[in-house]
Amino acid sequence: MMGFSWKLFYVFGILFWGFSQRWRTVESNGGSFSCEFRAIYNFGDSNSDTGGISAAMSEILTPNGETFFGHPAGRACDGRLIIDFIAENLKLPYLSAYLDSVGTNFRHGANFATGGSSSRPPGYSPFNLWVQISQFIQFKARTTSLYNQLPLNRRNPLTISNLPRPAEFSQALYTIDIGQNDLAHGFQYTTVKQVLASIPDIIGQLPQAIHTLCNEGARFFWVHNTGPIGCLPVSVLYEISKPWNLDKNGCVRLQNEVAVEFNRQLKDMISVLRAQLPFARFTYVDVYSAKYTLVSGAKNLGFVEAVNFCCGNCMKKGMANGTVYGNPCNHPSKHISWDGIHYSQAANIWVAERILNGSFSDPPLSIQSACHHQTTIL
Repeated sequence: MMGFSWKLFYVFGILFWGFSQRWRTVESNGGSFSCEFRAIYNFGDSNSDTGGISAAMSEILTPNGETFFGHPAGRACDGRLIIDFIAENLKLPYLSAYLDSVGTNFRHGANFATGGSSSRPPGYSPFNLWVQISQFIQFKARTTSLYNQLPLNRRNPLTISNLPRPAEFSQALYTIDIGQNDLAHGFQYTTVKQVLASIPDIIGQLPQAIHTLCNEGARFFWVHNTGPIGCLPVSVLYEISKPWNLDKNGCVRLQNEVAVEFNRQLKDMISVLRAQLPFARFTYVDVYSAKYTLVSGAKNLGFVEAVNFCCGNCMKKGMANGTVYGNPCNHPSKHISWDGIHYSQAANIWVAERILNGSFSDPPLSIQSACHHQTTIL
């Protein structure tokens, strides 16, 4: 009996050591826990698209990418997006777009976000949230099948070097930033009252999507709310002749009120999901407040007025996907808006620095601690 007890103790000891190594969670000097996520899987729209829509439909042209990459890099921005700074913060490579067939590497994740995407159809893009979820399921199934079909001694490093390891899907961070296009499409084709009435259905797409991801092994979620859509220059320019429709910071008041209501319902839904999925971990990120703080303090923070965007003269070169292209301004880093719809790299840096440390998160944890209280992981 004593021998059996020691054997049992030894087995549990090995299991505990293996579990701790699997998650590689270490305590930082500040007393919080830093999660060494193995990968990122992102779902969203052009706010986090790193090349999907450019590869699949409308090529994103120069001068996009000029500030950081020196050439177009599939992003509707002069440089990096917030998702790029998430990858940098977690010491992971920039995400390759799932829809891009050239030069992609999915070893540490994949990006299913595409410009124009919405939570539900109709929208500006065919790649709505459910299409992206379906793409992820297929990606995971094919990757896992390929990896498991090959005996260890027959696994060609060239075949699997750019693919994730099956066990690491549950060790990844799942980021979601979608919903802005649902509101924008509604503002464009319906009334404000109808947009407000549509919010429960828009938000209602998220629970099933997250339940589906959990069934595929996802455990850690980093969810952005929607930004102040009424502060986008493309929104303001339609109302500039009606100053009574603008708030003290020059943003379209009603559109931002709708965005605030959207975010209230989204946060409530995250609370419901926490109760439904106690083994998963959710971080709700208040991107709206971070971006509105930036817009409201633009001049004091070294930016020009938020209504001014860098590609103001790009109409000379044409328009694609709702974004104007052509000659940029001389100092993109002084602009919050890159093209009237999307934020500049400088603005993305400012926002990322404030959301990644947990200042705008619920719970107030940094992205490196998004695996908090993971002892109950299944």
